[in-house]
Amino acid sequence: MLASPRFRDGSFRNTHRVSPGLKGNPLPTLGEYFFGGSQRVPRVPLPLLDPHEGWRAPPETGLRTTWLGHSTLLLEVDGARVLTDPVFGERASPVPFAGPKRFHKPPVAIAELPELSAVLISHDHYDHLCRASIQALVARDVPFVTSLGVGARLEAFGVPASRIVELDWFESWQVEGVDLSFTATPAQHFSGRALHDRNHTLWSSWVIAGPRHKLFFSGDTGLTDEFQQIGATFGPFDLVMLEIGAWHPSWGDIHLGPENALRAHEWLQGKTLLPVHWGTFNLAIHAWDEPAETLWAGAASRGIRLLTPKLGEVVEPARIDVPQAWWRELQPR
Repeated sequence: MLASPRFRDGSFRNTHRVSPGLKGNPLPTLGEYFFGGSQRVPRVPLPLLDPHEGWRAPPETGLRTTWLGHSTLLLEVDGARVLTDPVFGERASPVPFAGPKRFHKPPVAIAELPELSAVLISHDHYDHLCRASIQALVARDVPFVTSLGVGARLEAFGVPASRIVELDWFESWQVEGVDLSFTATPAQHFSGRALHDRNHTLWSSWVIAGPRHKLFFSGDTGLTDEFQQIGATFGPFDLVMLEIGAWHPSWGDIHLGPENALRAHEWLQGKTLLPVHWGTFNLAIHAWDEPAETLWAGAASRGIRLLTPKLGEVVEPARIDVPQAWWRELQPR
């Protein structure tokens, strides 16, 4: 950590000067958060598909994805399997009795997941690093790859140090036994799980590369021109997974939102865009499906190829011709 160019005076820094706090006068935003927004939670149960049947045979195209909620995905890449930001707990919170509660149960339990090649943790926020989920995954003989400093969190949750790989931006790691690599890349965000540990660990976006396919996973981030460098250095990407939810102009420097996600996708030289970080927790002011609806309209106007699977749906991106606006079937707009 001390050797990292991003670590100064005891904490990590973004490349550009941005604050994790609310921009402008926070009172209207806080009032809206606590007293407004009747549509932040779905009015009806969200459709959940059982992925087991889809996982029985390997993907014919070599690339397949299953969205399990929020930023949790099972990625099948050229014979390897990666689980991203596994959050299977009931709440994204430090306590079990309060905090943002799931809209839906996980489409599959951790014990029912197929054999994994690696678990990817982008950063240490509660909606990306779930203690109960990590403890359940400890029983599997699988390596964990994460951002610099997050390894101490994983060790505290019971992960053996020998199974933890921590990377600084532009450092890479090759998974033993499979042809798959991870490269930590810049993101514009912050970290911490309590009042006293702000930015004590690093946050990253990620390049995941097999022999035939390359993927980009944003973790949490605001729009940064560093995505142009990532696209030029590592792109084009067969699949780009970008956060679109939990967004508001007041914290627009540290979360993308749908419109900036479209711009980031173009900078990254992505072929297909899969939105994440929505549809599972009430973490913002907007209606629960607003990010997907805005993304849908923007992608159509820009000619961006969009992938919008249902929860638990097993999908090969190369075989999807038309995206589905499944949320419209639940709550006609």
